Amino acid sequence: MSQPTTTAFDVAVLGGGVMGCTTALFLARAGMRVAVIERDALCRGASGVNAGTLTLHMTRAALVPYAIRAWKMWMNTDTWLGHGVLATSAPGLSLAFTESEKVLLQQRAAARREYGAQIDLLDRDAALAVEPGLNPAMLQAAYCATDGFASAYLTGRAFHAALREAGVHIFEQTPVTRIERVAGMYQVYGPNDAIRIDATRLVMAGGVWLEPLLAMLGIRIPVKTLVNQLIVTERMPPVMKSVLSIANGLLSMKQFANGSVLIGGGWQGIGDRERGGVETVPDNLIGNLRLAQHVIPALAKARVARIWLGLEAETADAMPMIGALPGSPDAWVIGCVHSGYTSGPYMGKLLAQAMLGEEPELPLFDPARLVVHDDVPAQLHREKTE
Repeated sequence: MSQPTTTAFDVAVLGGGVMGCTTALFLARAGMRVAVIERDALCRGASGVNAGTLTLHMTRAALVPYAIRAWKMWMNTDTWLGHGVLATSAPGLSLAFTESEKVLLQQRAAARREYGAQIDLLDRDAALAVEPGLNPAMLQAAYCATDGFASAYLTGRAFHAALREAGVHIFEQTPVTRIERVAGMYQVYGPNDAIRIDATRLVMAGGVWLEPLLAMLGIRIPVKTLVNQLIVTERMPPVMKSVLSIANGLLSMKQFANGSVLIGGGWQGIGDRERGGVETVPDNLIGNLRLAQHVIPALAKARVARIWLGLEAETADAMPMIGALPGSPDAWVIGCVHSGYTSGPYMGKLLAQAMLGEEPELPLFDPARLVVHDDVPAQLHREKTE
């Protein structure tokens, strides 16, 4: 058997999404020799197929301080990333159409205000003044100026260029098959052991693949895979100028400069970690489209151009895992951040600060709380985090 091609680094980052790439970028700029190992192409997993929304309305309340700082990073990518991603600032409106939704809207707005989000409640007339195309049956809206969107498609291209400029070695189309620790070094193997990457430090940033990646280190942390459906319409005249959602979280949409409207809201399709997105669920597509048309009646004239599926990772408590891995020296993890595209750059910056021996600007999220031991059955559930 031929010997694998071997290269040594200070840090190997396993996973080339927004969080992994940002971590790698800040470490490389601090002088470390960094490799990013990605099973697909950079930012073509969850980071490349999401809706590109940069919102506080849909961010978990406890993560709002992180999302606010990340939003500022997205709006200024030219200064820290060196490349633009068509980040667009736009007001965000979360809507209530029933009395129960109105109560939920007020509760969610209050929870996020406690964490620093500047969210105002608007009556129907005030909301229609912001977004005239709304269904006037709406009862109340929550308004936040810190909202907007970026091009998820351009994100990978921007990070690829920035990482190259920083001297990061990028290994794409390279699934990790096993990890060994020998003489204080992590040895990361690719398919058929044809490639081996040695590194002093390890960062697990594999999104939905974190569970099997962590298992290679003997760490058991269950990770749920969500299969989110997304819909984009053909181009149409302007029908909205803000980012819209509803209080129950089942709708998120915005209109791009080219006239197409992107519609999401976490409606589930069929798929899993190994197969990816397999197929859509027609009833869920119809429900999502009907809800969008209810909010913006002019969408009755829209025609669907494309539908796709994106995978999202979630922990047992629906909160992130970011920090040092227990029992594995110089090994770290980052992932499972709800609205991860929104907060991703700042989370990566924080992890890089910790790895460089600095005090992170905001607290990390200790993965030790999620470790399941052999005598404890794994349970995946959502705890209330509002």
